[in-house]
Amino acid sequence: MSTKDFVEKDYYKVLGVPKDATEAEIKKAYRKLAREFHPDANKGDASAEARFKEISEANDILGDAKKRKEYDEARALFGNGGFRPGPGGGGSFNFDLGDLFGGTQQGGQAGGFGGGLGDVFGGLFNRGAGPGAGTRTQPRRGQDIESEVTLSFTEAVDGATVPLRMSSQAPCKACSGTGDKNGTPRVCPTCVGTGQVSRGSGGGFSLTDPCADCKGRGLIAETPCDVCKGSGRARSSRTMQVRIPAGVSDGQRIRLRGKGAPGERGGPAGDLYVVVHVGTHPVFGRKDDNLTVTVPVTFAEAALGADIKVPTLNGPSVTLKLPPGTPNGRTMRARGKGAVRKDGTRGDLLVTVEVAVPTELSDKAREALEMYREATESQDPRSALFESAKGA
Repeated sequence: MSTKDFVEKDYYKVLGVPKDATEAEIKKAYRKLAREFHPDANKGDASAEARFKEISEANDILGDAKKRKEYDEARALFGNGGFRPGPGGGGSFNFDLGDLFGGTQQGGQAGGFGGGLGDVFGGLFNRGAGPGAGTRTQPRRGQDIESEVTLSFTEAVDGATVPLRMSSQAPCKACSGTGDKNGTPRVCPTCVGTGQVSRGSGGGFSLTDPCADCKGRGLIAETPCDVCKGSGRARSSRTMQVRIPAGVSDGQRIRLRGKGAPGERGGPAGDLYVVVHVGTHPVFGRKDDNLTVTVPVTFAEAALGADIKVPTLNGPSVTLKLPPGTPNGRTMRARGKGAVRKDGTRGDLLVTVEVAVPTELSDKAREALEMYREATESQDPRSALFESAKGA
């Protein structure tokens, strides 16, 4: 991503949240959009896939407090596509953005912007050469990888360790990541090993982009490797055992730091993002940290009260006391029988009562119901309904 592209992208607009949005609001907006534009839900829709990537990129920046702070600080320096002139300065500024983001001041002193702005492009996008780079080639952070895993309902509630096979770019084994068949690449003369070049963009300032000659590596292979064609990177596959925490929800995106593609020239590995899909259960449902279940009861149990047994997920049944006169649809709570929370405690099991109406009756049961009907024929449960209809 070029500096200009970075400046012009409005990640808040991508997620549809205000600039002062809380972490929870950002997470909620991302989950909603990710479900809507996920490739699995939009088979063959290229525009939806592109939108999903854009949403994921925005969440990667705004969902990380440090990256979001650096992003906000960088954009604050720009107006509508350029720097705002200072007081009394009607003209343009004449300096290189490379000096601002990780360059050096006159006299060899390190720039005075500290670790925040100075690391915007180096730390956020891992492109910066850093102070005093000179002709040294810089370490490069590995790529972030995104993968998906599907869990059963029970695995999502209790947590699971699953094998995940991933393919990514890694240092080429044939040339030890140098890109040169003989292992002796030369420093790129265009960028002098920094991997970056500056270009004029009008208005009296410059933008820094990856060097086109060495593709941002800072090195050029004299004899390109037959495997990686001089890039120093080759496709690598590996299987990793990934622990999915208990209580994970459908559509949740888990970040595993340092589990992405390996870095280059001693750079750190990227991160692994795992998008979790959760299957359904024939009996139980889920509402946040609580599990739900619908339990049928007889008319006599609802009217007279009873102790009823209720199943739990992967555990012994519990007994709930049904009070006399329990209406159809009432929800009761079995505490501590739900999904695992982040703090290790459990949510509750929400039990909804459903009065079962028999489709077939024995002669004895029919006779008893006829007697019950005669005994309650003076009671009209719909009288209040008609009174309310008249008064409306």
